[in-house]
Amino acid sequence: MQLDTTKLEAFMGKAASDFAANFTGLMVVIGHKLGLYAALAEGGPQRAASLAAATGTDPRYVQEWLNAQAAAGYVEYDPSEERYALPPEHALILATDQGPAFFPPAYETIAALWHDEPMSLEAFRTGRGVGWHEHHPRLFSGTEDFFKPGYRAQLTQAWIPSLSGIAERLEQGGKVADIGCGHGASTIIMAEAYPRSEFVGYDYHPESIAIARQRAEAAGVADRVRFEVASGDDYGGDDYDLVTFMDCLHDMGDPVAVAKHTRLRLASGGSVLLVEPRAGDKVEDNLNPVGALFYGASTLLCVPNSRSQEGGLCLGACAGHGRLSDVFAEAGFSELRRASETPFNLVLEARL
Repeated sequence: MQLDTTKLEAFMGKAASDFAANFTGLMVVIGHKLGLYAALAEGGPQRAASLAAATGTDPRYVQEWLNAQAAAGYVEYDPSEERYALPPEHALILATDQGPAFFPPAYETIAALWHDEPMSLEAFRTGRGVGWHEHHPRLFSGTEDFFKPGYRAQLTQAWIPSLSGIAERLEQGGKVADIGCGHGASTIIMAEAYPRSEFVGYDYHPESIAIARQRAEAAGVADRVRFEVASGDDYGGDDYDLVTFMDCLHDMGDPVAVAKHTRLRLASGGSVLLVEPRAGDKVEDNLNPVGALFYGASTLLCVPNSRSQEGGLCLGACAGHGRLSDVFAEAGFSELRRASETPFNLVLEARL
């Protein structure tokens, strides 16, 4: 077999870059937890010794961390001054924990998946499902922290206003069911924005529901928000003006049954807000870095969770608008339109 040495070298470079990215992820977690990014953002360009002094850390370790971050392109290095700086654009992602794109805690999900590697290997060999509840707890907190900045920036400011008259209903006082709510981030964000409305968050994972209840108490919205243990095809209540599925429908065993159940729970004129990964309908549409992220997560989380449940449809994270439209059409909805979008999300509205 004749090898193309140029192609070989190019792929070797990519493989080395991906290998290095695993180390960079851990560097990001360390930088976040030790306050290194925050101190760089606040203090401006500085040397390792001053950054270590500001954060109560060892200067030699900080020196090596800074060099690793500079090599990865996360911080900038000025060789003439021997100083390191965090550009404001990078600070928005790495140091602004209440910002719209804060990223470091999301690496907790990767830590959980490395821990759970034996389960993934067994699933591949046997075909069995792996439920969300079977994973390491770092997955649950990491997932919350990964999605929450986007929800905080977009959910009540762009996504709900893009629906057909739903924002007005909630401003006057409506009812909302948030399915697959996890730790309740999306539910609480909606409750804070619409104080006249009532909200119920449902999730099949009891431990997550317990944390969501604590979150609601801490946020001061527990009088209008409750959290219950239930699955997507058996949650209670009716006459909901809005039912939301935040990055979770594709994880469920039988999305058609879930959509049918939801159709029966909607009030007249109500809507379903479906937030899903921004994926194309064909594999070739998703062969890019974002697609690699989604397919990777789908392999280790979404498909195994679906297979662990009744139905086991295994839509996967890259189901795309077309396949999701088929699901809602089969469930009796008249349309599933694209209401909004972000670089990472499809934001869809289903109506009867």
